[in-house]
Amino acid sequence: MSSIPFSEQQATPDKDRVIQPAWVRIVHWINAVAMVLMIMSGWQIYNASPLFNFTFSPMLTLGGWLGGGIMWHLAAMWLLVANGLVYLVTGVATGRFRKKLLPISATGVIDDGKAALTGRLSHDDLTIYNNVQKLLYAGIIVVGMLVVLSGLSIWKPVQFQYLTALFGGYDFARYVHFAMMALICAFLVIHVTLSLLVPKSLRAMIIGH
Repeated sequence: MSSIPFSEQQATPDKDRVIQPAWVRIVHWINAVAMVLMIMSGWQIYNASPLFNFTFSPMLTLGGWLGGGIMWHLAAMWLLVANGLVYLVTGVATGRFRKKLLPISATGVIDDGKAALTGRLSHDDLTIYNNVQKLLYAGIIVVGMLVVLSGLSIWKPVQFQYLTALFGGYDFARYVHFAMMALICAFLVIHVTLSLLVPKSLRAMIIGH
């Protein structure tokens, strides 16, 4: 039988409970760096051949010119792919995805969305994701896969001709790639905003507890 006083047994789980395990924190911050590098270098590449009637400020781009942007983009892509594979495999193997992201219900998303907009959504237990979080985190995994696959079809349209064809051809694949990038940017804005509104979630992603 444990010799730890009952009061300490009660306090320890809340004080020292691991909210975000080390492997999650590591891949999270590597993904964050890779995403920022890819977005900024991607905007540099976009400026060389814009899809729409606007370009991004040079202050927001990375690479200095088209060739430099491509080099940064490819380097960040391999970092994102390797780190993303570690995240996916580990998330499935440990059961984290099943535990954290499932189930997701439309009713739950609507209810939790209303609660969030009215400031009534509870964040007392950071180990449990609400339906809005589940939808966002599951959705960004899918978006991440699509941005990589559409990027490959643009980078090597001949070698990956069947993949490029699945995206409707080279030109349409560029629009898909841009749309996925826009969704990632939107996710980052929401994610960072919520982290600032609930600072203990940011602390947990830094120190784990």
